Amino acid sequence: MANEIRRIGLISDTHGLLRKEAVEALRGSELIIHAGDVGNAEILEKLRKIAAVVAVRGNVDTEPWAQALPETAVAEAGAAKIYILHDVNTLDLNPAAAGFHVVVSGHSHKPGQMERDGVLFINPGSAGPRRFQLPVTVAHLRVGRTPYEVEFIKLDPSGDPV
Repeated sequence: MANEIRRIGLISDTHGLLRKEAVEALRGSELIIHAGDVGNAEILEKLRKIAAVVAVRGNVDTEPWAQALPETAVAEAGAAKIYILHDVNTLDLNPAAAGFHVVVSGHSHKPGQMERDGVLFINPGSAGPRRFQLPVTVAHLRVGRTPYEVEFIKLDPSGDPV
């Protein structure tokens, strides 16, 4: 990805539901990362109308269209090297040793961030159907300066799909 990218939209676990609020929250992104469990190809098409999309396959992405999605992906934005996978528990490399600055994952539906060995781990949460009492969220990652800035955007779980 181009080095001038500074604002990245993060989304995961849409499970076939793309809310209008999620689309609005991601507007202005220069890159969108979808961390899997997309649910259908139309979601990626709609996201591509906002910005370039890097997406990985999640455990519910079993239809033929999803076979084109990789299980892991790498994106670069500015000086940030980002590793993307659906379930962080399947991480089979040391991201710090591999030169990654950020790891983006989904799967748990729990939004959060933590730093380990100088690597920022981000889960944007679930933007699809609400699960249990977990919030419905997307996130923004800004990589224009360090430390990188992460902002979680809580969506209304009754929001209409696009």
